Amino acid sequence: MYIVKAEADQAEKIAEMSVRAFETDVNVGGKKGDCPPGFDSIKWHQQMARQGHLYQAMIENDLVGAAIVFPDETEKSVYIGRIFIDSVYHRKGYGIRLMECIEKNFPWAAEFNLDTPCWNERTNAFYRRSGYRIIKAEDGFNSYQKRKSEPNTIRNFT
Repeated sequence: MYIVKAEADQAEKIAEMSVRAFETDVNVGGKKGDCPPGFDSIKWHQQMARQGHLYQAMIENDLVGAAIVFPDETEKSVYIGRIFIDSVYHRKGYGIRLMECIEKNFPWAAEFNLDTPCWNERTNAFYRRSGYRIIKAEDGFNSYQKRKSEPNTIRNFT
């Protein structure tokens, strides 16, 4: 698996995949419609692509997932706004591989941060398995962080 920045013209396909991915949350503690803002919006995904925050997760030439990633202006931390794997690829290890790709894509980052709803059993277990620890729980969300012991100070500009 590898990740590459998405272009705005790919937003429709990514938004459709996002809908399939997030609608499965009803199986892990969510209520119907309990999805993140913009998860089904082509326009929102286009905006994320134009701003350089939307990444496609690819296996060879197949789109299997995506991520919204916000590098901190200090270039010391990265906020992972969301990741999702198309529901047809769930339970195959692609989520773990996507997280690894994100972390490798930002070798200069000392820490990675994200949050997920407290009710989502699947994502909470997933982030803990991926080496993230809860640093705060409030307003129905768990905030997670993963710190690197020795960040690489050379930034990859590709």
